[in-house]
Amino acid sequence: MTENTTMSALRRDRAGKGTARKLRGEGRVPAVIYGAKEPPVMISIERRTFERVLRGKGFFSHILPLDIEGQVEKVLARDVQFHPVTDVPIHADFLRVSDQTPIIVSVSCQFINHAESPGLKRGGVLNIVRHDIELSCRAGAIPEVIVIDLAGTEIGDSIHFSRIQLPEGVRPTITDRDFTIASVAAPSGLKSEQEGAAS
Repeated sequence: MTENTTMSALRRDRAGKGTARKLRGEGRVPAVIYGAKEPPVMISIERRTFERVLRGKGFFSHILPLDIEGQVEKVLARDVQFHPVTDVPIHADFLRVSDQTPIIVSVSCQFINHAESPGLKRGGVLNIVRHDIELSCRAGAIPEVIVIDLAGTEIGDSIHFSRIQLPEGVRPTITDRDFTIASVAAPSGLKSEQEGAAS
């Protein structure tokens, strides 16, 4: 299970634009926690802390423990709204989860063994089609990353999802085809030579 460090939050009793504006003026980000058939909880988070966690790796695919005045809730970030001019976060939505909660989440791809790819050694270019993949799984089984091994790949090879080993109970949301994640393309010089030879 992928999980961030605990982030502190305060309850807020009132909603509305005026209250939200006041909180932002105090350096806090209004947010709401929903889900698990429980009433929504309105909170606010210190903006600098929130921005630090937001910039961290896998913000939307890591379970985040929120300490709300001594009560810890496990949540998954589902949406963050930003100011259109300053790009400062102005609101966040969190889904309340347990380890068994079924969810759909996007997980980043990590490409390894570049040096063991004959195609890349010959000057081939890694063309990444998908930087992340949408998965269906339990909240407690979210993979840290999806590892794609480039060892043995040649120029012209495509890497399809069927090559990926996922933990038990984790599956892609795309199930109707063996989709492409990346390919090893010929370098522009080699492409020119091949085109010249063909003409």
